[in-house]
Amino acid sequence: MQHLDDATRTQLEAAAFRRLLRHLDANKDVQNIDLMILADFCRNCLSKWLVAAADEQGAELDYETARDYVYGMPYEEWKAKYQLKATPEQLAAFEERQARKRESQA
Repeated sequence: MQHLDDATRTQLEAAAFRRLLRHLDANKDVQNIDLMILADFCRNCLSKWLVAAADEQGAELDYETARDYVYGMPYEEWKAKYQLKATPEQLAAFEERQARKRESQA
């Protein structure tokens, strides 16, 4: 992508991000803990990254607004409708992932 000018690259990255959000919205059965186990990020991480990007650009964006954007609705509503209680297996897998992450950072 180095051959693209900055504006075009930014437009493509933004389009890919919007598509990722649509994909996550269409797959609400994919739980945040599953994303954390497999990819070490979740919808909340995307919200935090948006806030950090806004801060870098000098734009004002609070976490709740970013989270509403990522989830496509208020987080509490999404949580009530779609978030399941994590299973013991999911929690164990998450803890294992976190332990491996800590080890690699040591």
